[in-house]
Amino acid sequence: MLPLALFRQRGFTGANTVSFFMYAGLFGALFLMAQFLQTALGQSPLQAGIRLLPWTATPMVVAPIAGSLADRFGNRPFMTFGLGLQAIGLGWVALIAAPDVSELELGIALTVAGVGTSLCFPTVANAVMGSVPSDEAGVASGTNSALRELGGVFGVAVLAAVFTHQGVYGSPQAFVDRFQPALLTGAALTVLGIVGALLVPGRPPRDEPATAPTVAYALDPD
Repeated sequence: MLPLALFRQRGFTGANTVSFFMYAGLFGALFLMAQFLQTALGQSPLQAGIRLLPWTATPMVVAPIAGSLADRFGNRPFMTFGLGLQAIGLGWVALIAAPDVSELELGIALTVAGVGTSLCFPTVANAVMGSVPSDEAGVASGTNSALRELGGVFGVAVLAAVFTHQGVYGSPQAFVDRFQPALLTGAALTVLGIVGALLVPGRPPRDEPATAPTVAYALDPD
């Protein structure tokens, strides 16, 4: 079902590595962030959802712009810069987290993380689909989706393991004391994705068509 020869392509392997670690940091942080807003800051579920909008709504604005610019400048710089911004945003939230944190500063930090994530969304898809032959597009897309979900589950498990401690829900400060190292772990997972971004080939020369390379199979594909 999945020709392993696809992973010989730098663009395919690099983009999937980016996807895995980006979603590990994103889903793990999102899992705890909603609890932070309610447990440490005393907000209702609706209020928590509204305050997460600067983080989760930015893709609607930034992702289309990043996708169009990537056709001109290549996918690698957007993935690298995007992962850096997501890591900075998550680290920023971890450093300022407190029961009396300023909502304005928290919103700015979440927006930074959201812009970073938005830069990765379209460019990862471009890199994955542009690195394989057209007849393998479905397999490539399915593989990326599977690794994305696997990364999300991995991130939730890792951050939850760092966060879990006896009495963590006993008081707002007890929650914050474990929330901070967990979110810093999410930022570190995001940084690991930069290694994958650096594997992605740069923008192809203008005089060469951006066609995907042909994957060599050890066995007859028929």
